[in-house]
Amino acid sequence: MTSKLTYWGSIGLAAASVVVANPAFAAGTTAGASITNTATVTYQVGGVAQGSQTASDTFTVDRKINLLVEEVGTVTTNVVPGQTNAVTTFQLTNSSNEVLDFELAATQIAGGTAAHGGTDTFNVGSVRIYRDNTSSGTVGSWDTGDTLVTYIDELAVDTPIRLFIVADIPAGLANNAVAGVQLRATAREGGTVGSQGAAITETTSANTAGKDTVFADTIAGVNDAVRDAAHSAADDYTVQTATLAVAKSSRVISDPINGTTNPKLIPGAVVEYCIAVSNSGSVPATSVLITDPVPSQLTFVTSSILLGGTLTGTTCNFNGSAGGSYTAPNVSGTIASVAAGAASTLVFRATVN
Repeated sequence: MTSKLTYWGSIGLAAASVVVANPAFAAGTTAGASITNTATVTYQVGGVAQGSQTASDTFTVDRKINLLVEEVGTVTTNVVPGQTNAVTTFQLTNSSNEVLDFELAATQIAGGTAAHGGTDTFNVGSVRIYRDNTSSGTVGSWDTGDTLVTYIDELAVDTPIRLFIVADIPAGLANNAVAGVQLRATAREGGTVGSQGAAITETTSANTAGKDTVFADTIAGVNDAVRDAAHSAADDYTVQTATLAVAKSSRVISDPINGTTNPKLIPGAVVEYCIAVSNSGSVPATSVLITDPVPSQLTFVTSSILLGGTLTGTTCNFNGSAGGSYTAPNVSGTIASVAAGAASTLVFRATVN
């Protein structure tokens, strides 16, 4: 005798106990497998043993469609304006009991709260999805040897794979600007290597003698519902950049009549300029080039440039170390780094013509 039992209902409790005890092998018995057991009855008549009688029951294991998409890591991906190939990392696991394909989609949120608490304010560009190539390059991290994909082909049961959303960051963004991204995977039919399988339909009718399909994804992702054969997770990019403000001030040092006592800005007076660069961002500004053309009414004082001076509040201390250059009419100098929350200066002198 052959009968059909519901896989999900008949052995659901046993499957649940397996998941708890050994979550690395959550898929269970392979879909389509036949399970048969045979009962044997022996008896006696008048104390004499008679022939045994047997009865068998066979059912087909139904297909459980389940998957999990997870963000790898628990923090935002820090980026700088204009950066290319910025990476967020995810993991996809086929928790079904059959080899399947998975369609992939990377999307961006439009405003609202991103995965790590910031408010989404911009979109990244050139959004791509890559699969980690575990046979070359850096395993677990994105590199140019990874494979650009739109779907995953023939993913084995209980096999996690690493996926990357790779995108370009626009230039000119403010410090702490946030862009939220999401990765969604949808189960598709497996069985044909090299092409994405067809959409999967859940069996909603009464049990059949064949392999029925149950959508078993009972936990919704960030961009999908329960029992829809899909799952999704989110990550975000946060801009970490320098935010520079420039201030310029001057003071008169001396004049040819009063010397250094209450000097006035008359012809022959020496004027000292200070150009201050302050960084209110969250990362250092590097290779900060300052250029200042000397007005035609002034004459640059040779070897008067000082770099890397300090501010007290908003007051320039007119200090620093000798450096910079003068190529008429421009005074210039490069400050190697202005740390986040710090300031630095370029100072030079000129005489009034």
